[in-house]
Amino acid sequence: MDIFSLGRQVALVTGAGSGIGQRLAIGLAEAGADVACFDLPDSPGIAATVAAIQAHGCRAIALAGNVTQADDLVSAVAEAEAALGPLDLAVNCAGIANAAPAEEMPLAQWQRMLDINLTGVFLSCQAEAKVMLPRKRGAIVNIASMSGSIVNRGILQAHYNTSKAGVVHLSKSLAMEWVEQGLRVNSVSPGYTSTPMNLRPEVAEQVKRFESETPMGRMAAVDEMVGPVVFLLSRAASFVTGVDLLVDGGFECW
Repeated sequence: MDIFSLGRQVALVTGAGSGIGQRLAIGLAEAGADVACFDLPDSPGIAATVAAIQAHGCRAIALAGNVTQADDLVSAVAEAEAALGPLDLAVNCAGIANAAPAEEMPLAQWQRMLDINLTGVFLSCQAEAKVMLPRKRGAIVNIASMSGSIVNRGILQAHYNTSKAGVVHLSKSLAMEWVEQGLRVNSVSPGYTSTPMNLRPEVAEQVKRFESETPMGRMAAVDEMVGPVVFLLSRAASFVTGVDLLVDGGFECW
């Protein structure tokens, strides 16, 4: 169905060097988009992301920078447009996760989480919108988490949960600011997902609990994040903005 196609469109994906961000960058190419892949300068996986996109017959470039630096993002958008053409789509996926008891958490740990996971998404949206808004078209999807709506049992991550709740409400706020200028903004909130972080032997017992607490009885595969994001970016979602789409295997129902 053509309404789900991203053909002849240009996308920027942050956090494209690993995990969900890498799979989404490749997934946009599977839907037909050319993709600018943004990650830290030392990202080991960004070359593989670019190669996979090119293997699908789409154009791709690697962009290095830090989402906490506004100038890096402005430069990345400019480079993407110079190489691939006007930016139509963006997926902001760069983020970190860690845990610590709230009463013992150093301020620096709290601040770094907010700087990357929330301020980084804001700065990414800002840089992307500056080129999209004058054209009165575009779509942005920000990757949040079900942890922005619920508190994960047994995981001490008040800073992470707060950052992801901020991403959800930031996305709704930007959607309403920009709705009359033709720019749609939505978020996707994954549940427990089989990323490399959750496949380490030392978290095997924790993963068993994740799976038992999820109504569908398993974690999501990273592939299962592609369809929801492509939908929200595509013409199939042309009347959808300000939505947080849960992809959690029913977790929040329990």
